Amino acid sequence: MSANTAPDAAPALPASQQQFLAFDFGAKRTGVASGNRVLGTASPVTTIRAESADARFAAVKKLIAEWQPQALVIGVPYHPDGAAHDNTARALKFGRQLRGRFGLPVYEVDERYTTTEALSLGAKDADAAAACIILEQFLRSLA
Repeated sequence: MSANTAPDAAPALPASQQQFLAFDFGAKRTGVASGNRVLGTASPVTTIRAESADARFAAVKKLIAEWQPQALVIGVPYHPDGAAHDNTARALKFGRQLRGRFGLPVYEVDERYTTTEALSLGAKDADAAAACIILEQFLRSLA
């Protein structure tokens, strides 16, 4: 997790942060899920199919207006051994852009195997389901 926390430490969240949107970032598709701290649950929302940054952020802006989250969560992919790769840097950049554009706190979650897990569970929209898994991992870390 980031937002000034160590990867294994539960983040210290203000009590006002109850509603979250989570993102499973990809170059062509970005899965989105919503969840809240009170129930500790998440639900898939949609998958943004946009290759340009402008189109992606326009879609994110609409979702933020609709869901009114107090914070955002992004999945950050790593190799199985924990090493970073190209998509790691892209996801971290996406997180910085979210923070800069929307002024919301952004928390990072290690998202290794979330798409594989979503597919193994039979998800029809693997990207949104992966975002849901990412958000559920984050919410569990708060307990």
